[in-house]
Amino acid sequence: MGVNILAVLCAGGSLCKIGAELPHVTLVLPGKLDKHPWGHPAGRRMRPLAWVGIASLCLGAAWAVPAQEGSRKVEKPKVDLALYENLDLDNYDLTLDSYGDVVDLSNYEELYDYGDVAPKIEVGTLAPRPKDPEALPKVGTTAPAPKPQPPTSSPVRPAQGLPSCLLCLCIGTSVYCDDADLERIPLLPPDTTYLYARFNRISAIRAGDFTGLKKLKRIDLTSNSISWADADAFRLLPSLQELILPENRLTALPELPRSIVRLDARLNRIPSTGLQPEAFRDLKQLQFLHLSDNQLDYVPTPLPESLRSLHLQNNNIQTMHKDTFCDSQDHSHIRRALEDIRLDGNPINLSLFPNAYFCLPRLPTGRFA
Repeated sequence: MGVNILAVLCAGGSLCKIGAELPHVTLVLPGKLDKHPWGHPAGRRMRPLAWVGIASLCLGAAWAVPAQEGSRKVEKPKVDLALYENLDLDNYDLTLDSYGDVVDLSNYEELYDYGDVAPKIEVGTLAPRPKDPEALPKVGTTAPAPKPQPPTSSPVRPAQGLPSCLLCLCIGTSVYCDDADLERIPLLPPDTTYLYARFNRISAIRAGDFTGLKKLKRIDLTSNSISWADADAFRLLPSLQELILPENRLTALPELPRSIVRLDARLNRIPSTGLQPEAFRDLKQLQFLHLSDNQLDYVPTPLPESLRSLHLQNNNIQTMHKDTFCDSQDHSHIRRALEDIRLDGNPINLSLFPNAYFCLPRLPTGRFA
């Protein structure tokens, strides 16, 4: 009868478990006879074939076992993915915009003390390098004494302390002296065009503070302590267009150059007696006259035809003449430029002077009741 051979001896005498079936091998159980016993000539012919089949199965099993063990040895260890659970690799995009979210720069400055990297160099301590190497003085020799130069005949402004470019910031033809703790106008370069000296302690403007500054267009002295200005402090400045003097202690206005376009003297202490008679009549370029928050008793007249904006709010103006703005003898006269008149904050009732506004494109701002 046919038998399934499930276990055979492998090389070295170990058991190898296989599932091969030998249908052509017939074994005779002990004590029983079959048609072809081992002692029969036919049985003797089948014996070598059986041993050959068993040997081939053992060799195949012996080759298969080391191959499986080798494949298990070269298998790579599995990576622990738990370390990357919090890392979003799908949306990971490191750009300059998201760099601060990825890298903590809050304590970056504490890691490096840049003050120790390079020594501080004070401006003005290094001399410029000469272009000609032969101009360098030789070691052990003394430089020749400079020859005295004859005095020049050009006018020189009197010394007034340190020049402004050592006290302030000079950029091009503009001088910035804001919040520099100044007590007087510094010595300015002759080509100064714009001066900003706001938030200082300047108390007076002298006649020589701006002498020779023919290119000066704007002077801004906001928020100082100026209580007095020389009568000729600004008159001889041919290019001056803007004079800005708010938040000071002025009680009088000096004479102005005819080139002035904007005068701002708000928040001072100027009464009507502090203005020269007909102070603005000849100022044909004047467009903005701002004298609010002072102590004026009346509107300063006559006003130039070029005027566009007149701010007199928060004064003590109580009355008005019919010719203050218009020519009462010429009803065809129209002042098209003067569109902004502020008289609010004064005790005057504007409705009592209806004939004073017929030439204006707009009524003044103020109280009409």
